[in-house]
Amino acid sequence: HPPPVATSKKKQERLLQGQPDQPRNPKVLRIAIIGAPNAGKSTLCNQLLGRKVFPVSKKVHTTRCKARGVVTYEDTQLIILDTPGLTNRFKVKRHKLEEAMLTDPWDSMKHADLVLVLVDVSDHWTRNSLSKEVLKCLSEFPQVPSVLVLNKVDLLKKKFILLELVNELTEGIVNGRKLEVRAALEQNSSSSAKAPLQITQASPAENRAPVSSPDQARGGSDLDSSGVKASESSLVTGAPQGPTHNGPRDLKDRKGWPCFQEIFMLAALHGEEVDTLKRYLLMQAKPGPWEFHSRVLTSQSPQEICNNIIREKILEYLPLEVPYGVIQETEMWEEGQSGELLIAQSLLVPRKSHMMMLIGRGGKVISRIAQEAGQDLMNVFLCDIRLKLKVEVKS
Repeated sequence: HPPPVATSKKKQERLLQGQPDQPRNPKVLRIAIIGAPNAGKSTLCNQLLGRKVFPVSKKVHTTRCKARGVVTYEDTQLIILDTPGLTNRFKVKRHKLEEAMLTDPWDSMKHADLVLVLVDVSDHWTRNSLSKEVLKCLSEFPQVPSVLVLNKVDLLKKKFILLELVNELTEGIVNGRKLEVRAALEQNSSSSAKAPLQITQASPAENRAPVSSPDQARGGSDLDSSGVKASESSLVTGAPQGPTHNGPRDLKDRKGWPCFQEIFMLAALHGEEVDTLKRYLLMQAKPGPWEFHSRVLTSQSPQEICNNIIREKILEYLPLEVPYGVIQETEMWEEGQSGELLIAQSLLVPRKSHMMMLIGRGGKVISRIAQEAGQDLMNVFLCDIRLKLKVEVKS
């Protein structure tokens, strides 16, 4: 089980600054997760960590800063760099986001041993091509091995769409070998949920791209006519294609990236197939010193986690632009007599109308936010939480 986060800033700092308690032959892997805003990066991070320490909401730019998550398993440490969604100058201005959101993802790439590119396959507007920002990131750091992760596959009714997406997003090449993607669809292709997924590969087993199955993400119920589960089918690849690292000049016509080493398909929200990815990541770790003590789960301070979780709820319950103007001030953070954590926070809003929205009729909205945030914080710190929130118009 993952360790709880320390409840006091001092304890957390002591852990972060202390010597890592590493074994004799430690291994480490630094992972950057990049993708368009809202692809599910923070959800995936939380699933890999086994505890929710990163904020998640349906609104874009919930993750505003670069924070680290730490998974310690036996002799191996995975350091996950959760980056803000890759964005551009126009959006940074429009959402009044921090300038750091433009540089942070790039910064993470400089330190990464592996990059996971997350694509939300349920979003039919964006799923057919990698965003310009993601492609730019990949082409600037071609030396960092990259893996394609198709997320939210459980939301796809027509499974054969995954074949087309794999082909487009990889330009038909994975691990230096050409893919031949064949869909052996049943007579009635509209019964798509039952359509088998056959991606086959005629290359030696060690080069096999583990296309982890979307059918397993559906509880393994969808068997194709031959009774082969999609995960057991394979990718047909021809002769090795040398990775083609193309410069930025030809990015404008690109939709995919031909240098991915592997492809994974999962449903991060439900944790489906996340273990398969986690095992793969642990296997990729190389000998090297740990960065953190095994009791560290995140580099964030307890207060930052608290602020982020409360902010996530505000984003969830308030209409579009309102939450981005809320300022949070912690008035109290102390341990009660029976070990519970007492937290009081003021939420400062620019207008009275915003205050009314945040409080809600009969105080319903604010008490719901406090209750849900309190529950989440209890799961982070593994202790009782008393959370009080008050809303004021900033003078």
